[in-house]
Amino acid sequence: MPNLDVSELNTVLAVLGAFILLYGIISVLVKSRWFLGEALPAVVIGIILGPIAAKFLDSSRWGSAAEGQTSDITLGMARVVIGVQLVIAGFQLPAKYNLHRWKEMALCLLPIMTIMWLCTTLCLLASVPNITLLAALVIGSCVTCTDPILSQAIAKGPFADKFVPRHLREIISSEAGANDGFGFPFLMLAVYLIRHADVPGAGVHSTGTVHERAAQLVTRAGDVGRLGGGVGVALKNWFVETWLYIVLMSVVIGAIVGYGSCLALKFALRRKWVDSESYLLYPTAIGLWLVGICGMLGTDDLLACFVAGNAMNWDGEYLAETLERHDEVNSCMDVLLNFGGFMYIGTIIPWSEFHQPETTGLTYGRLIGLGVLVLLFRRIPAIFMSYKFMPKVVKDWKEAMFMGYFGPIGIGAVFYVEHTRHLFPELGEGDAEETNLVRVMIPVVYWLVLFSIVVHGLSIPSLNMIYNYYGVKPIVEDAVELPRKSMRAPTPVNAAVGDRDTFIAYNRFSRPVFDNADLPVANDKQMYASDSDENFQKTRVGKRYSRAMV
Repeated sequence: MPNLDVSELNTVLAVLGAFILLYGIISVLVKSRWFLGEALPAVVIGIILGPIAAKFLDSSRWGSAAEGQTSDITLGMARVVIGVQLVIAGFQLPAKYNLHRWKEMALCLLPIMTIMWLCTTLCLLASVPNITLLAALVIGSCVTCTDPILSQAIAKGPFADKFVPRHLREIISSEAGANDGFGFPFLMLAVYLIRHADVPGAGVHSTGTVHERAAQLVTRAGDVGRLGGGVGVALKNWFVETWLYIVLMSVVIGAIVGYGSCLALKFALRRKWVDSESYLLYPTAIGLWLVGICGMLGTDDLLACFVAGNAMNWDGEYLAETLERHDEVNSCMDVLLNFGGFMYIGTIIPWSEFHQPETTGLTYGRLIGLGVLVLLFRRIPAIFMSYKFMPKVVKDWKEAMFMGYFGPIGIGAVFYVEHTRHLFPELGEGDAEETNLVRVMIPVVYWLVLFSIVVHGLSIPSLNMIYNYYGVKPIVEDAVELPRKSMRAPTPVNAAVGDRDTFIAYNRFSRPVFDNADLPVANDKQMYASDSDENFQKTRVGKRYSRAMV
């Protein structure tokens, strides 16, 4: 006899599947005409179907329904979603990109991030009551990094294909990938200053090896309380445990795994041992493996994933091969992870904690003000102060404004705040400073995530309408031939129909090497071909074209 089984698993699968099906039917409208992307619709659906409304999706009821399991589920979800997409973002940059742009990247990761951290801290002190400077530094570090997933959508989406020059897109993508993993030094500096502050009763749990102390990153309560020792001990542990163990070891692990994969795949390709499916799934496999390995070691899995992606395409051959194979696998993984991740975030937004004037002092008015302050002062001043020092990637103040404004806060901030939960005692088990911090950091960070997703998600379609109104022309440089796999396939944004089998697209993101001059050059007979119907000449270099009007 048939049984009705409305289990949590069946409900989640049904809801996620239905959303993907419905979104897929109008995906061209959503992405290429309305420029809404995936994050904002997914979050809205999560809010509607979550505990606050329809109650279809409630992570507190999943599995064994253990108390407090939502935090662990959220942290695991964020690590997987970000880790896999950081490997993909890393290999889609040109070969040796971060070596060529090391000065610009150093500027983005050190002075710019530091200014962003301090400006965000000031915004928090101005808006959030009952928190100390060190507590504000902890919360500020959670939202300092630009979200790698939302930033990739901005740097590689249809709007960027039309209007954002490649040099700006590449630095936004690379900076977002690197600084999300590079946020640990800022977070841990503030954490160590709180832990090692000289307060009564401190110093009970200050022993252990570097590995054991690093393992405290995933412990709770008694092992993460006040340790005493003062600023000197805090700085020593910050340097040894954060910079040497967490950061440096992550870079080494990522480089070894990424470059080792590069060599292994080239060896397998020469012998024709690897099929297309396995070859294209390699970034996903690397991301999952590194998240697991680095999680067990207590190092920075996000930084390791981005470094591995860069090392995987160090000579440009992996990206070139994926383009030859017309890779759709990794873009599909991006979309699937975005749907699931952002829908989940919509279900766990702590609405009841946004307005608690009696306990945290937070109100909707304060949070809206905080969102506006962070939008205006977190990133824009830092970019304007520094963009003239990186003229190769940010040409003028307009590009600086674009780069400064579009520094979204998303799943990366969720990862950091859920991780920070494990660095302090449970609510009520610490002193007043720790208690106020633990009580307020979750609603503040989740509010800023929601605010950024909505504001930045609506900014792209608004900017597109403004550009169209003022007649801003799309970029028609660096044309590339795209295969037309079906006569029913829609023409991509900023592209034209080439012939029956191809589109000619402009200003695309991916290029295997840093400079087109490094690409193989055909002989004279192959290089020039006139096309009077199209009224332009196409100069072929590999599969790239430069457009010259006749």
